[in-house]
Amino acid sequence: MSTDRADLSFEFFPPKTEQGKIKLATTRQELGKFNPEFFSVTYGAGGSTRATTADQVAAIQADGFEVAPHISFGGNSETEVLELLNSYKASGVKHLVALRGDLPSGMGGAGQLVHANQLVAFIRQHTGDHFDINVAAYPEIHPEAESYSKDVYWLGEKFKAGANRAITQYFYTADAYFKFVDECAKAGIGEPIIPGIMPLTNYANLMRFSDSCGADIPRWLRWQLKERSDNMDDLVSYGIDIVSELSQKLLDGGAPGLHIYTMNQWQVTGTLCRNLGFSDNH
Repeated sequence: MSTDRADLSFEFFPPKTEQGKIKLATTRQELGKFNPEFFSVTYGAGGSTRATTADQVAAIQADGFEVAPHISFGGNSETEVLELLNSYKASGVKHLVALRGDLPSGMGGAGQLVHANQLVAFIRQHTGDHFDINVAAYPEIHPEAESYSKDVYWLGEKFKAGANRAITQYFYTADAYFKFVDECAKAGIGEPIIPGIMPLTNYANLMRFSDSCGADIPRWLRWQLKERSDNMDDLVSYGIDIVSELSQKLLDGGAPGLHIYTMNQWQVTGTLCRNLGFSDNH
């Protein structure tokens, strides 16, 4: 697919310090040159970053960009979620990323985890068609999934509830994505499924996070990254090559776009986008 027809979006997490906010403002400006469809902003377990997420949503809008805040029930009541939805709607937010969410640590069984399809239905019930709703998909299957087919079934339920498209967990094997899309098509899912792309910049963090979220790092890639883990320049350069190749393969194979997990950094993501032919002349 030509990059001029491919959707591009970037994900940020709410910074905890003033310095982090200043750096993210620069990242926003640099990546904004690629004319993304939106910037998404994560939402901590049980809404633990609610205030800082809202701050970033406002900052992104003030810079003239579209924003897609993450939203989940997690440990929040329906009233709290509805208040948040209404405030986003009133401020002109048009996109959301609706997730099942996690409970804050220490809450145990005190809160009720809700399936994301129920959250999507709740959003549609209270706000109609105002929001373009993104949901999560897992080409390598959610770590808590009952089975491959059940995971595809639950994605279908999110779309039946009113989701517009899905963004995937990151992965490093293109076939995992293509086989997943094929299975979704067989199950009657025709909505766009956007690959989530994680740049390779930190060996230890990637291993730890991937083991916890169920993203597979192929054995050959683990060894290549481990070998370069003491040389940051070498690791980043190698990672850009690998992720550029993966992303190009996905676009060439018909993926409708890319959603890049930036880790609030712009340099590597910017290089990746230029490698793929996205223009930053806007």
